Amino acid sequence: MDPSTWADEAMQQFDAVVSTTAGFRPREGQLRMAAQVAHTFSQAQLGREADASASGARAIAVIQAGTGVGKSLAYSAPAISVALSRGVRVVISTATVALQEQLVHKDLPQLAARMEQPFAFALAKGRGRYVCKLKLERLASGASDDEDIPDDLLAGEAHAQRQAQLQSPEQRLRQQFYTGLADALVRGDWDGDRDQLGTPPEPEQWAPVAADAHTCTGKHCPLFSSCSYFERRKELVAAQVIVVNHDLLLSSMGARLLPELDNCLLVIDEAHHLPATALSQFACEMDLSRLTWMDRLTSRALRVGQLVEVEETADIPQHAARLRAALQDLARLVLDVYREPLQAPTAGGRSFAARQPARTRVAGGVLPEVLVEPLAQIAHHAGGYLESLRAIAKALRSAMRDTPQEARRLSQLYAQVGAMTPRLEAVYACAQLLLQDAPEGAAPAAKWFTLAQEGDYLVVRAHASPVLPGSTLRTHLWPAARAAVLTSATLTSCGEFDFFLREAGLYGDEAVTTLQVDSPFDYARQGQLVAAATQADPRDAAGYTAEMVQALLDDVRQVEAGALVLFTSREQMRQAVDALPAELRARVLVQNQQPRQLLLKTHRERVAQGLPSVIFGMQSFGEGLDLPGALCESLFIAKLPFAPPDDPVGQARAEWLRAGGRDPFSEIVVPATAVRLAQWVGRAIRTEEDQAHVYCYDKRLVRTGYGQRLLAGLPPFTLVRRGA
Repeated sequence: MDPSTWADEAMQQFDAVVSTTAGFRPREGQLRMAAQVAHTFSQAQLGREADASASGARAIAVIQAGTGVGKSLAYSAPAISVALSRGVRVVISTATVALQEQLVHKDLPQLAARMEQPFAFALAKGRGRYVCKLKLERLASGASDDEDIPDDLLAGEAHAQRQAQLQSPEQRLRQQFYTGLADALVRGDWDGDRDQLGTPPEPEQWAPVAADAHTCTGKHCPLFSSCSYFERRKELVAAQVIVVNHDLLLSSMGARLLPELDNCLLVIDEAHHLPATALSQFACEMDLSRLTWMDRLTSRALRVGQLVEVEETADIPQHAARLRAALQDLARLVLDVYREPLQAPTAGGRSFAARQPARTRVAGGVLPEVLVEPLAQIAHHAGGYLESLRAIAKALRSAMRDTPQEARRLSQLYAQVGAMTPRLEAVYACAQLLLQDAPEGAAPAAKWFTLAQEGDYLVVRAHASPVLPGSTLRTHLWPAARAAVLTSATLTSCGEFDFFLREAGLYGDEAVTTLQVDSPFDYARQGQLVAAATQADPRDAAGYTAEMVQALLDDVRQVEAGALVLFTSREQMRQAVDALPAELRARVLVQNQQPRQLLLKTHRERVAQGLPSVIFGMQSFGEGLDLPGALCESLFIAKLPFAPPDDPVGQARAEWLRAGGRDPFSEIVVPATAVRLAQWVGRAIRTEEDQAHVYCYDKRLVRTGYGQRLLAGLPPFTLVRRGA
């Protein structure tokens, strides 16, 4: 079929959906966005088409859609229509699991009910969000998650019973928790998805029973036929639309969990998060001080390796001993080389490490020569150790295949060895990246060390991370994807797409088309931006915070309905909370003082009763929070949301830019702040009926040249200046 026909049919389908949706009315911006999506996905050549074509055309659209455009319908209806016509699938990636679930439980069911051609959709989550029934079975029986499996399974069960009799009250509560999960599975009250539990467990409770690739034997597991994770995987096979998140999208490339990206249509929603996700995927760290896990791993690996008669087991003691020695040498040398910055006293006279991790960065990414040899030893012996573990894992899988009656015991042995393998992999990856020298002209990796006081111990850690997300995405994502739409309400920075295109690895890509679709809201009529200047310079943290807090309290007294205050640091928020008089404290809800959902529920209830309610929050409340109408009639921004100046990745990148004669503040800091500020301001007006005031106490917004750039990226509110 001709590509234009696919696009025309997609737009007809979009129009039909809009016309049959109660309360919907045509929006020019939404129509423009839908047309661009249909055109992009129709023009790209996929799979065998691309292989057979000399040009192999790619098509990528970067679309900024302002709040209220209705972007989920604008991309999903035409994308699904084109995919059904072409016989391919759609992968929609969002920033968080919460947004995934909104699509799967609300948006896509409504769309499926209105589209002419039926389609199936499914939610894909990482393996670790599902329970491993084999691990749960063992912990519910009273065994400890760090206890070795006896060779004889029946002896193991008897041992677990004896252990249960010796449990402390805390251990008994822990077992009751796992027993409760197991009973809920048996009754059918729970499907094994962590997110479906009424009260999500703490990470330390969940980790011992989480499904994990390193501990999973797949089809060899005796509980494979009822596995929660693989049951969800079956749903993906039949789905034309698969909803994932950015972490899973990047981490599963090449793992056959998702459709091949060169033969599907990819939508990346909340795309402004993609660069940061790419950096976090390839950042790594290793603990140089606490190494008891290595002893447990070695003991288990030797025992299991001998059980399944793996020759490579003989190499493990040497690798383990030399790896431990090299890690200890590196920790000692790091303290020798960086003793002063890592143990610099604070203003209060105490060691910085006594309160929070002290950090020192490797300037220019060039390691001191004295650290190179122990790192080379770490990389060598960690790599050799991993080879031995792979041989043991392979032998265990073969044993399960040959002796299925032993599958339960062998699967548990596999899980016990595999549980600590990621730590060894992290050591290997971190050593490799720390040793890596950047090619001439390329940005070196950020490298740093931290020192923290944890109980009675000083803990030294090594860290490394790429600094250019665009390079990472150009290497790993864009060679695979042939048809993609990236969208968000904040993709331009200071009115331009250039910053995002560089961060996303798409700058200069001839396949890319950009489109900016403005919000349908009348911001000048619906809201005011009050630039409330202070006398103190915002760079004077103490003086500015004291003056800002006083102005904030005066303004909060005037709040009659719902309001949101956004702070740039915990300390700033703490000072504001401490300054609250009793009559204001009663109306303020503070982030982290109660669970997020409970806090928001309390806020809504107060506003519904006609009471003033003010939320104090930080960055995570600055985006993705939907408080329409009276729930957020006032938005207060305590300070311009610049990134923390001590971020080692940002520092390394700025250092590299300055070395090339470039200005990191203008090129990186201001554009990144513009995106963050636009997200924060976007909490104020959520519907065409909303009325709101936005207060910013940072005078740099209206009194500096870069402040004018930030203003250019904000919605066109009526600007009101208020002097100090």
